[in-house]
Amino acid sequence: MNTIHIQNKNHPLDAPLKAGECESFSCRLLGLMFRSRLARDRGLLLIQPRDSRLDSAIHMLFVFMDLAVIWINSEMSVVDTTLARAWRPVYVPKGAARYILEIHPDRLTEFHCGDKIEFIHE
Repeated sequence: MNTIHIQNKNHPLDAPLKAGECESFSCRLLGLMFRSRLARDRGLLLIQPRDSRLDSAIHMLFVFMDLAVIWINSEMSVVDTTLARAWRPVYVPKGAARYILEIHPDRLTEFHCGDKIEFIHE
């Protein structure tokens, strides 16, 4: 799995943030299921083929921890954020997104709708 550094161009992040890149259907389906913790500086970036509200919806079934979820469109703008609670059936973003960033819940306040995001490949 490739690692990507995440940057918020509008607001400097409190600490570095890296995410694993997840493009295949099976990787996106599995996501962070069955994990009990996530380091504060790590996350998972789910990548969809195109911008879509429905395709970028997530589930939290078999996810044993809360997550901050940041939805980003193909123009690299944040379209929605939420605190996704463990074991909830579905979260659908307010706007169409191509990228879904799942990170430690303490980092939710570092991202806001309209922020421009940059991905830097290692």
